[in-house]
Amino acid sequence: MMESKNPNDLLKKVRKIEIRTRALSHQIFAGEYHSAFKGRGMTFSEVREYQYGDDVRNMDWNVTARLRSPYVKVFEEEREMTVVLLIDISRSGLFGTAGQNKRDMIAEIAAVLSFSALINNDKVGAMFFSDRVEKFIPPKKGRSHLLHIIREILEFQPEHNGTDIGEALRYLTNALKKRCTAFLLSDMLDVDANGAPLYEDALKVAVNRHDLSVIAVHDPRERTLPDIGFVHVKDSETMKAAWVNTSDRKMRNEYEKWFAGATAEASRLFLKYKVDSVDISTDSDYVKGLMAFFKKR
Repeated sequence: MMESKNPNDLLKKVRKIEIRTRALSHQIFAGEYHSAFKGRGMTFSEVREYQYGDDVRNMDWNVTARLRSPYVKVFEEEREMTVVLLIDISRSGLFGTAGQNKRDMIAEIAAVLSFSALINNDKVGAMFFSDRVEKFIPPKKGRSHLLHIIREILEFQPEHNGTDIGEALRYLTNALKKRCTAFLLSDMLDVDANGAPLYEDALKVAVNRHDLSVIAVHDPRERTLPDIGFVHVKDSETMKAAWVNTSDRKMRNEYEKWFAGATAEASRLFLKYKVDSVDISTDSDYVKGLMAFFKKR
């Protein structure tokens, strides 16, 4: 379990995140978000006289008959969306060696996405998951609702330690019947011993129902191990502990190979199912990563 936070410290942290991320959303991300993520479809706007080149399938025959002149229906994109943040709160998110841990970065990225959605007049909801769905906040509009989500990201204490991305995706598929725009924020370390993702089946179903994007957050020390001799390590999710000789070059190479393989397998899966994704390190500027991600869509 995480240590309880001082309420005043929590409010200060929420306020700090709001000031920074709201400014970013207004100055940088709102336009990119608006163009990258489309509305649910087309909605009727008006009727006007037929012009050369108009699609005859949009003819309004009732108005045409009444006015004895050809008229067509005009449609426009329905901009309002429902956005759902799938937030990994397993204990591995507490790992960090670059000034902040993975969960802190996920919180800030989630806040940027939330305020970008607010500017676009979208509803925002959040799901917090470990190896099960710990909490679901239904989509709503408004600043107070977004601040509630951010507070939950910062202070929510999960009852379980593990990670089950497939369970989160299945919950999303079952809980929201209408198509939504979903962002999965996680380190994506839900793999088998060979580094293969354990969530492929659930991902396959979810992408057919919703517009799903993945924002993978990692710490640089997860990719490579430092040469510092014997180290006592413990898996924060399974609580298994062991002594590891980090001076063993073969061991370090095997670990790096495994992590690179796991990352490559995830990328292959996203490509297979046409899932947009971005990988962001806790020692990098996530602004650049998100901008590239938005422009890529």
